Amino acid sequence: MTVKAARLIGEADVIAYHCARHGRSIARSVAEPYLRGDQHEERLMYPVTTEGTNHPGGYEGVIQEFYEHAAKRLAEHLDAGRDVVLLCEGDPFFYGSYMYMHERLCDRYRAVAVPGVTSVSAASAALGRPLAQRDEVLTVLPGTLPTPELAMRLADADAAAVMKLGRTFGSVRSAFEEAGKLDDAYYVERATWHDEAGPGSTGRGVQRVAPLADIDPETVPYFSVALLASPAYAARKGGSGVVSADHGSNSDQHSRPGTGGEVVVVGLGPAGPEWLTPEAAQALAEAEHLVGYGPYVARVPQRQGQQRHSSGNRVEADRATEALELARDGASVAVVSSGDPGVFAMAAAVLEQAEEPRWADVRVRVLPGVTAAQAAASRVGAPLGHDYCVLSLSDRLKPWEIIERRLDAVGAADLAVALYNPASRSRTEQLGKARDVLLRHRAETTPVVIARDIGGDEESVTVTTLGELDPATVDMRCLLIVGSSKTRVVERDGTQTVWTPRSYD
Repeated sequence: MTVKAARLIGEADVIAYHCARHGRSIARSVAEPYLRGDQHEERLMYPVTTEGTNHPGGYEGVIQEFYEHAAKRLAEHLDAGRDVVLLCEGDPFFYGSYMYMHERLCDRYRAVAVPGVTSVSAASAALGRPLAQRDEVLTVLPGTLPTPELAMRLADADAAAVMKLGRTFGSVRSAFEEAGKLDDAYYVERATWHDEAGPGSTGRGVQRVAPLADIDPETVPYFSVALLASPAYAARKGGSGVVSADHGSNSDQHSRPGTGGEVVVVGLGPAGPEWLTPEAAQALAEAEHLVGYGPYVARVPQRQGQQRHSSGNRVEADRATEALELARDGASVAVVSSGDPGVFAMAAAVLEQAEEPRWADVRVRVLPGVTAAQAAASRVGAPLGHDYCVLSLSDRLKPWEIIERRLDAVGAADLAVALYNPASRSRTEQLGKARDVLLRHRAETTPVVIARDIGGDEESVTVTTLGELDPATVDMRCLLIVGSSKTRVVERDGTQTVWTPRSYD
């Protein structure tokens, strides 16, 4: 608390504070050492809205009515000539409740907001890491944003703080993971409370600091912050050298308008560097700009001077446009994709945007990568050893009717099929429908390979049958291979080998 705040609290006639139904107030507990004992206290009790409300205006109606009533109570004291201090955690104008009272009272009374230490600053101090330095940009975000938008903003951020956790924590954690920054994020709970408590403490009312990935969502209170601290500081402490946020030293390389640069669309393979071709590695090392979905950009080793442009997973056209704009000014740009960029990935997205006349001087090259179907097939043998089809079950860019018609044709043609994007949190029915369509043409004993996170830490491969396939066991990180009528499963060295003969008798 600032010296000014402590002085005003001690001098006030009335001390007001917000609280829940139980009547306790964090703000009052912080200010308690400075209370005189003879001051009038106004408890502004929030209405309970988490369990629903019958108010005709819904939640907004209830909360607006509360603030109007609270402002009227304070106005009565002010009209009587009494000075009022309204307590607020952190800073009153930084996501604080006071701002709603200020707008109702400041036109009639002299209202002064005394700045305080924000939860973001306190959390940075508790973590012991700077928020931002030099030309780094700090982004402050509310955890109530939709997960895709939050992920996109985090992917673009140098450093970030996400507030309003509690019930939003699961969504916030997913956004950090989608942005490829979960491993660099930290969680700070009740910053500066009881500093004697060490990191990892879970006691009530005690400060807790831990990696964001390690936090149980059930233990997260509202008074907590997710932090992505200064990347330059993290790079120095990690021994990887300074990742410069000052790109001025390279500005001469990126300001050659009209010369026409190049966009190289690069396939990273399904997982680690062992899946990356030497040609792709060279293109990544030579690129002045790196553009892509956050988790894929994060897989590319940092190179000093290379500018990185990360974004969320549903803005392919925007990514392509950004890459083409950079290249039009003469820069060399690498657009990264997982697997092979030409298979349900960024190559088509870039070429689609590149058809516009304004990109006529921009060269576009596509470098192949190991696609998920090849990687998954290699883990079990050769299920794609004969003619096969590759099909995405995502109906985000094409209607389900077309997918079903193609599945029916694949089944009738007796092709093995690799199914990409089989399921997600919002698409839970498509795989079951696809199985039923293929069962019109295939026996229930047809081999099915479920490959998850191939090349990653959570890799698993399951061999089942079309009849026994359970869609509930499949998520977005899986790829499925459904065999043809000729595909076989044999035991070799205690494991199941799946292969499709090259001959078709």
